[in-house]
Amino acid sequence: MAQPFKIVILGGGTAGWMAANLFAHKWAGKLNDKSLRVTLVESPDIGIVGVGEGSTPTLKRFFSMLGIADGDWMPQCNATYKMNIAFEDFSPASGIKRYSHPFISQLDTFTQRAFMVNARTRRLGLDTHTNPDDFLLNGVLAKQNKGPQTPDNFPFNIEYGYHFDSHLLGAFLQQHAIGLSVEHVQANVESIKQHPNGDIAELHCKEGMVINGDLFVDCSGFSSALMQKTLGVKFNSYKDNLFNDSAVVVPTPISEHIPVETTSTALSAGWCWKIPLTNRFGNGYVYSSDFIDSSQAERELKQHLNLSEDSDCRHLSMKVGALAQQWQNNCLGIGLSAGFIEPLEATALHLTQISIEQFILEFEEGGFTNRLQGQYNAKMQHRTERTRDYIVAHYKLNTRNDSEYWRANRNNMHLSESLLQILDVWYKRGDLEAEIKRQDLSTHFNAVSWNCLLAGYGAFPPLATKQPGSGDLYLEQKIESFLHGCALNFEDHRTNLHNH
Repeated sequence: MAQPFKIVILGGGTAGWMAANLFAHKWAGKLNDKSLRVTLVESPDIGIVGVGEGSTPTLKRFFSMLGIADGDWMPQCNATYKMNIAFEDFSPASGIKRYSHPFISQLDTFTQRAFMVNARTRRLGLDTHTNPDDFLLNGVLAKQNKGPQTPDNFPFNIEYGYHFDSHLLGAFLQQHAIGLSVEHVQANVESIKQHPNGDIAELHCKEGMVINGDLFVDCSGFSSALMQKTLGVKFNSYKDNLFNDSAVVVPTPISEHIPVETTSTALSAGWCWKIPLTNRFGNGYVYSSDFIDSSQAERELKQHLNLSEDSDCRHLSMKVGALAQQWQNNCLGIGLSAGFIEPLEATALHLTQISIEQFILEFEEGGFTNRLQGQYNAKMQHRTERTRDYIVAHYKLNTRNDSEYWRANRNNMHLSESLLQILDVWYKRGDLEAEIKRQDLSTHFNAVSWNCLLAGYGAFPPLATKQPGSGDLYLEQKIESFLHGCALNFEDHRTNLHNH
């Protein structure tokens, strides 16, 4: 590392400040002895979106790593706990109105095998119980509206995510990063100067400042000012795989009962999220502008939520896809500037965090050079595309017939080889777990998650005429009473939030 080494992050928001915090935490010694400087540059003029957002349990690990307790940040960000994602009306023809994808906890090691065996038995035409949220602890807790906190004598680790106001979280992470000696510059970047070899050299600001650096991190959102506009990195659109490109959002009052799950409900040209914060529900309709226009989408969302016509909505556009390389020259793309997969499984922040952590590993191992750049890019491409495939499966497997949008998704043949193989193994009654292991997919969505999705959609053949009347492990292993007993250790969600 040259002395001193300067990292410049362009753009704040959750992605920029998450990167700043992780760099400052990992390389605290270098910041203290002045061999490293981390500067975050953001425009004071960029508007605030601040929608309600959900996370995966990866964010819990982020806060734990930084030594930040739930009570330190959750009240400041109107945050609630998230145990589960519930999906409604995606597969009505299967007879399943609603299924859940719970986060997997340590306790599920006792029941997840029974769930996967039952799903495989059902694929053979035998009548077994296959509702994912009945087998997995967080699914049971979500039904009982219980939060994740347990007494000290409960020995199992419980995984959970959060719902939060994304603007407030960005502001909290900003203050924390500044406390870790990250320099914060508010300025509008006008032009970007490059070295003869293409590397980025300096950011020239309208206010007259010139900010130079050795490593630049692009957190400029969909504009991708450094990666795409300056370095010309190709953007691979996922439009053929994922049709949604727009959203309309509106808050509604929070209920007395604050759920511990995100609800995703299929509508005519996409789906609607419902995210509970302590002060409001965040709602948004993610849709494809090829199938419905913005005013129709707004009208449909208001009808779905029983809102009056004069309710104030905001419209957002999304650019779904990913950079061909997420690390190019001396610049790293993070967050929306690197790519975006629509929010159906709340993977945006997860991928952001994973990409920063992976970069730190490869950068250190490569002697603080770009020697392992190719390795990093290959890993992130694999992870991004396999995450995309899991989301695509939600659309491909739908059984709705009420609109052209859902029929087009079901008939869509732009599927990756990886996804085709998974679906092939499932429908041919093969060993799904072995296939996921063969493809090295378990770091993205593991076999339990795939079983949740496929069983949740009721993607099974008709029942066989002759039934043995045995072989249902849900009944034989008394899983209902086991999980009921486990759930007695948990309190309701409001009590959990109050305990902060």
